[in-house]
Amino acid sequence: MGVTGPTGPVMDRDEVDRALARLGAEHEAIETSLLALQDHAGRRLLEGAELTGVTQERWAATEASITLLWTYFDAYTDALRSARDIRSRRPRWSSREDLVELTELLNGDSVTVAGSATATANAPTLHGSPTKLSERYSLSTLVDRMNELYATSLDMVVAADAVWSALPARIDMLAAELQRTRRLAHSVGVRPGEHPAGDDLERITRILTKLREQVVSDPLAFWLAAEGSSAPGGGRPDTTVYDREARALDDVRREIDAVLTVRQDAEKRIVKLRDLLSRADRTLAEARTARGEVLAKIAATEVPVVSGPPTVLQEQVAAAAEYRRQAQWHRLSPLLESLEQKAEDELLRARESLTAVTAPLAVRAELRGRLDAYKAKVARHGFAEDTLLVERYEKARRMLWSAPCDLRAAEQAVLRYQHAAAELLGGPRVPGQGVPEDDRRGPGA
Repeated sequence: MGVTGPTGPVMDRDEVDRALARLGAEHEAIETSLLALQDHAGRRLLEGAELTGVTQERWAATEASITLLWTYFDAYTDALRSARDIRSRRPRWSSREDLVELTELLNGDSVTVAGSATATANAPTLHGSPTKLSERYSLSTLVDRMNELYATSLDMVVAADAVWSALPARIDMLAAELQRTRRLAHSVGVRPGEHPAGDDLERITRILTKLREQVVSDPLAFWLAAEGSSAPGGGRPDTTVYDREARALDDVRREIDAVLTVRQDAEKRIVKLRDLLSRADRTLAEARTARGEVLAKIAATEVPVVSGPPTVLQEQVAAAAEYRRQAQWHRLSPLLESLEQKAEDELLRARESLTAVTAPLAVRAELRGRLDAYKAKVARHGFAEDTLLVERYEKARRMLWSAPCDLRAAEQAVLRYQHAAAELLGGPRVPGQGVPEDDRRGPGA
């Protein structure tokens, strides 16, 4: 390059050919990208949609950018065609004038782009420069400018299309499931104003309807851009509201399933409830009978009072049966769950009451068994006729088999017999027991 011009060294023929080949390849790639953007489903949807919010604002800017892109591309195409025409004048050699003109066209600010208020009003300007009625660019600068506008335009179109592809269909599927759940809920009496799950279904319906409207009119409001990503469309749809309502619907479905289970098993569960309460009543009746026996047979003993049958629970079971007869499953479900626990508690309370009332009889039975066991032991060792043992045995036996029985005195009598038997047999004293008072006065007592 010995010759220089206004744009620097004048290119030779080979450099011109290489530059034209490179620019031609760039032209083809840009044209392919612009046509793909033109045919993009997201762009077509944006053109026909009634947009609101941030999407409306960004689409206005993107439309201007796309218009400006085609303006730049047409100017780029004209400049490339002009360069090819000049080069084709003399295919085998080029004059100095042709090379100077080609160098200026290919390297200099030789492309004039006429701006218009419509094309550039909302389009971003290169490096923040103010919009002008016309600007001059070099072909390389024009390529950079087109790449920048294309990336921002594609990013907006891809983001809107990704939200529209993901959310409305999912919302529609959830809404269809919501309608099925509403019909099922209605069939078991779960209705708004009568059951919390019915109110939840109404709330979910309102939110999903509003969510779909917002997603359709303002998809970019539901787009989360990926941090640090420079690729067009880097990010994902924001499904926070959708996911929350989907979980809420799952909760309602589980509650409806519980109500359905109640409808299927209600009769069996009510029969079981009545059986539990009947067993509790019989146990309490047995406890009251036992209390009278204890008071008659055991002296100087405090016996707990036995309460009557749980009439409130009986009334609630009757209410549950009425709910079942009227098919009010949504009311029957929580009532049965509460009654089942209460009935189990009532049966346990009745059994504890019987145990507490019959405790003195159990103590007497234990003393009788202990007395007879020692008598059998003494007999095996040949001391059945021992005068002291016979005397103490008969005294303890009279106390234990007479009514009312003084348990404290009877226990002392059994202990005296045990100690006498242990001394006679040469064994150790009865473990864990003190020496009876009468024994402290000597063996002749």
